[in-house]
Amino acid sequence: MISGSIPVFSFDMSTKGRVLVAMSGGIDSSVSAVLLHEQGYEVVGLTMKTWDYTSSGGTKKETGCCSLDSINDARAIAVEKGFPHYILDIREEFGEHVISNFIDEYMAGRTPNPCVKCNTHIKWEALLKRADMLDCDYIATGHYANVREENGRYVVSRGKDSWKDQSYVLWGVSQECLSRTIFPVGNFHKTEIREMAAKMGFVDLANKPESYEICFIPDNDYRSFLKRHVDGIEDRLAEGCFKDRNGNILGRHKGYPFYTIGQRKGLEIALGEPYYVIDIQPKTNTVVLGTLDQLQRQDMWVKDVNLIKYSDLNSPVEAVTRIRYKDKGTSGMVSTFGDWAKVTFNAPVNAISPGQSAVFYDGDDVIGGGFIAKDGPEEGK
Repeated sequence: MISGSIPVFSFDMSTKGRVLVAMSGGIDSSVSAVLLHEQGYEVVGLTMKTWDYTSSGGTKKETGCCSLDSINDARAIAVEKGFPHYILDIREEFGEHVISNFIDEYMAGRTPNPCVKCNTHIKWEALLKRADMLDCDYIATGHYANVREENGRYVVSRGKDSWKDQSYVLWGVSQECLSRTIFPVGNFHKTEIREMAAKMGFVDLANKPESYEICFIPDNDYRSFLKRHVDGIEDRLAEGCFKDRNGNILGRHKGYPFYTIGQRKGLEIALGEPYYVIDIQPKTNTVVLGTLDQLQRQDMWVKDVNLIKYSDLNSPVEAVTRIRYKDKGTSGMVSTFGDWAKVTFNAPVNAISPGQSAVFYDGDDVIGGGFIAKDGPEEGK
C-alpha cells in the first residue's frame, strides 16, 4: 500500500503531463525527477520499499535503494522541489516474485538475475498501477536506456553511456508499460549526471558511491543468503561430487547451489590445469568440471521470450546476443518457436548459464530477450 492518504493535487494543464517517477534515493532517479520537473512535467515521486535490511542477515551497513537513508534522500528532494512523494510497500510482492524465485533458481541449478524479475514482474507493473491511481500520464525511472515509438511498437535501445547501459535488464517490460515510460538520463553519461547533481546543489548525492550488489543481499554473499533461507541446505548437500564430463569423480564440493557455470575460483581443488564449472546436476548433487574448450558452446535455447522491437519473427534474424550484463555480445542467428528461441552463434561462447538473460540486439535496439534454458522445448524443459 502507499503510505499516507492520497491528497488531490491540482496542476497546470499547460504542463507536459503528470509523471510518476520511481525514486530510489540514488543519483540517477533523483536527477531524473528534477530534470522532468524542470522540463515542465507535473512530477510525483514514489519510493518502493522492497525488503527489510534487518531480515537480510548481512553484516554490511545498510545501503542502497531500500535503506531508510535512501528513502529520506528521495523525500528531501521532493520537498525541496515542491512535488509530492509517496512510499510504496511492496515487500510481499517482491518476496513472492523475486526473492523466492532467486532461491528456487539456485536450488534448480540455475543462475538467476533478480533485477530482470523485478523489472518484469514488480517495478513496472507496480508503477503503472499506481500511476493510474494518481492520474499520471507517464512513469519514469533512472535507467540508462532509451525508448521510442516505431512502426507501432515501443522500442528499447541502449543508453548513451555504454558502460552504464541498462537495456539488458529491460527486455521483459511489456509494450503497455513501455508506451508510458520515460528514461530521462538515457541520453547522458554518468559523469554528466554527477555534474548536474552538483549544479542542482545536491553535492552529497553527486558524491554518493555506486551500489552494485543485489539489493536484498547487501554484503554480496549469495551463498550465505541461501544458507540462512534454505533449511538444512549445508547438511543435505555437503559432500557432493565434482566429476568430469565422463563421470569420473574428481573430488568433493560443498553443495551444488554454491557454484555457477564458468566458475574457476573457489573450487578448492587442484587438477594441474585450470578447470571450470561446465554443468550443474541438482538431482545427484553433482558439479561437472571441464577445461575452457569444454565450457564453450555455439548454440542455446531461450525460454519465456518477450519481443520488443517486433511483434513476431517470421524467419530467423541476424542479431547480437548478450548472455550476461557486461557481455559485449556475440553475433548469430535467432529463430523463434512460440515463446522459445534458438540462438546459433557465429563463434563459440563461454559460460552460457541457464537462468541468466539472453538479450537480442539489432544495433542499439533490443529485439527481445528471455531466460537461458538448459534444454530446448523438445525435452520438456
